Amino acid sequence: MAAPEPPSARQTDGLLSRLIGVEEELLLVDEATLCPAPRAGEALSLAASAIPLAGTALELEVKREQLEAVSSPRASFDELVTAIADGRRAADEAARAVGARAVAIATTPVACQTHAVSSPRFDRMQERFGLTMLEQLTCGFHVHVTIASPDEGVAVLDRIRPWLPVLLALSANSPFWQGMDTGFASYRYQAWGRWPTAGPYDLFGTAERYRRVVDDIIETGVALDRGMIYFDARLSAHVPTVEVRIADVCLQPRDAAALAVLVRALVVTAVSEWRVGIPPDGMPSSLLRLASWQASRYGVEQDLLHPISGKPRPARDVVAALLEHVDAGFDSSVERDQVHRRLQVILSRGTGATQQRAASAAAGGAVEAIALAIAATHAAV
Repeated sequence: MAAPEPPSARQTDGLLSRLIGVEEELLLVDEATLCPAPRAGEALSLAASAIPLAGTALELEVKREQLEAVSSPRASFDELVTAIADGRRAADEAARAVGARAVAIATTPVACQTHAVSSPRFDRMQERFGLTMLEQLTCGFHVHVTIASPDEGVAVLDRIRPWLPVLLALSANSPFWQGMDTGFASYRYQAWGRWPTAGPYDLFGTAERYRRVVDDIIETGVALDRGMIYFDARLSAHVPTVEVRIADVCLQPRDAAALAVLVRALVVTAVSEWRVGIPPDGMPSSLLRLASWQASRYGVEQDLLHPISGKPRPARDVVAALLEHVDAGFDSSVERDQVHRRLQVILSRGTGATQQRAASAAAGGAVEAIALAIAATHAAV
């Protein structure tokens, strides 16, 4: 995420308006065959010589079959929709220059070999993590929200834990893996969970405790560096933000924007609770892992585990509980209505996983899921 710009003068939760930055990892596919194409380096080189879209940066990711589009911080739902669409367009223009397309799906529907970007760090990761690194072609959606201090950030991390699986369910966009229907709505989350630091985290309590936990992880020698702290949400090491990392990249830009604003509402709600002394929910990480597994398996098609009771409840009820929980955390009634409407669309239409499966079934092949995803990725907003 780029360094936050000076925030606006609008007041929200007692601080200057909290800005949102998003990072979308996008799959590169051959323009003709629609199979994953290892052309990120060439595409990025050509993009660097073109005029970039305002506020958009393109970056390499771990595999040559993907690019990451990074937005500058934004303040509203509409600004985020524009930023996400701009990032996708910039990635697609770079990809087209080398005979490829950039597409917002979180795993490839067709079988392929993957190719790591060459760097000393990635080479060490390949040597250390073997098949996990070799097969790690997944595309996530990362949301940054500004915080005032590390202590505030840790208070947020502690209080948003039970709600993160709902975000995963709403974003689910990876039903296929290496040419197979996995039975999961988000198989990306299963593949990503192979990393030793990935997944739910315990309560931290203070910023000092968070730092100690991270230091202890690094001192084991298992994770190579702080960049490999892959918790479902974490403090950014580079900018003053909480970074929520649990979601799949979404098919539609408006779905992604709604999730990003929802994350900010969670952050604002958590800070408000912290300030008045409401303690975080002590739900154990073992139960959170089950909630994330359920969200990964079914998306919003079947029951989710309720973030308060931990019991199975219809997905629509769990999403309604999330919206009730963050009701006072939106910047405005307009923003609240925008998010409510978009989440109802997701619940009624289905997630990206549902749409990919429908396209594949209708045409009798997973390649059709990629064709659908290209159209949805770059649909007019």
